[in-house]
Amino acid sequence: MTSLGTAYWRLWSSSGLSNLADGIVKVALSLVAVQFTRSPALIAGLAFALSLPWLVSALHAGVLVDRVDRRRAMLTANVLRAGLLAVLAVAIALGFGSIWLLYAVALGLGFAETVHDTAAQAILPQVVGRDRLTRANSRLYAAELTANEFAGPPLGGFLVAAGAFAAFAVPSALWLVAIGALFFVPGSFRVERTQKTSVREDLTAGLRFLAKNRFLRVTAIMIGGFNFATSAMFTLFVLYAVGPSSPMGLTDQAYGFLLAVVAAGSFAASFVAEWIERALGRTGALVLSLLTGAVLVGIPAVTTNPYVIGVAFFAGGAGVVVWNVIVVSLRQRIIPDHLLGRGTSAHRLVAWGTKPLGSAAGGLLAEAVGLRPVFAMTAAVILALLPGLRALHDSSRTSRVSEDRQ
Repeated sequence: MTSLGTAYWRLWSSSGLSNLADGIVKVALSLVAVQFTRSPALIAGLAFALSLPWLVSALHAGVLVDRVDRRRAMLTANVLRAGLLAVLAVAIALGFGSIWLLYAVALGLGFAETVHDTAAQAILPQVVGRDRLTRANSRLYAAELTANEFAGPPLGGFLVAAGAFAAFAVPSALWLVAIGALFFVPGSFRVERTQKTSVREDLTAGLRFLAKNRFLRVTAIMIGGFNFATSAMFTLFVLYAVGPSSPMGLTDQAYGFLLAVVAAGSFAASFVAEWIERALGRTGALVLSLLTGAVLVGIPAVTTNPYVIGVAFFAGGAGVVVWNVIVVSLRQRIIPDHLLGRGTSAHRLVAWGTKPLGSAAGGLLAEAVGLRPVFAMTAAVILALLPGLRALHDSSRTSRVSEDRQ
């Protein structure tokens, strides 16, 4: 642990707690929403509200992160998230719960997430240095994915079964503990600004850097397509899996455990991602990631067997983390420190801004053609991204040169 430093492990602890809260909330929101409506469009709308801020405010979050202390930005975002959930828990306990209240809270959580996650990616090179980013990201993803997708979903299922109040009060408390861990990360993480610029100039600087770097452009588009597909699939999966009238007929708890299998694959892969990259090469590892991703979203189209789906989920989760460790580490090396917030947010505007679009498209298509055809379509979308790896392979050589110059 000492090779990455005390500050890193405090950041790691805070991130793990924050992601545990996030994992509980995302499952709890869907399961509580099903108690109010079984409409695919309304359920998809909840995921749309949660991810919409990545489309409308990602660039502004990047400008903020490059102008303020990044640790303080993360602290403020977590205070907001804890407060929103506390209000939601109390409202539900008093009998004021509704699908529209869930929408409002989801939107607020989404705005806080854009600031927190952009700052978290930007602060890491300042904490560990660029030469240790692959190792730091691997360990960080292990904690984040274990908490967010392995422990969070089944815990969320159990908490919803215990009551909606508990399902939202517990993650609120977890975010408060995460604030405490992050508070003790020493140092200042404000980037020195050599000249005064306007917000508009800062916004365009991040987009300009993305536009000029082919590697960043290609990865942003490919991740955007992948997120469009996975968002459409997982938005609707709760309707396919949960309840006696659903095709799978799972309980809330079983649904949480099935989602946790994705994280189990991610956790396992986080320790071998470097080895997989060396064994298969960068392009080979990314091909494997896309293929397992297509299986992940497409498998419910052909079976309701939870064990078969679980195997596909495990493989898909592993592929996701291999992609993330490789691509995120490269991105953090390519983008200079003073531009890392804006560069990251510009990248995520394209890469994550497709999430609400995928949720909306999935809900509307499911209303028209049903759930299984939508799952098959999402697999086709991911397979259509494979030709982009050729451009990615060519551009990575240029990016390595740029990386060496930073």
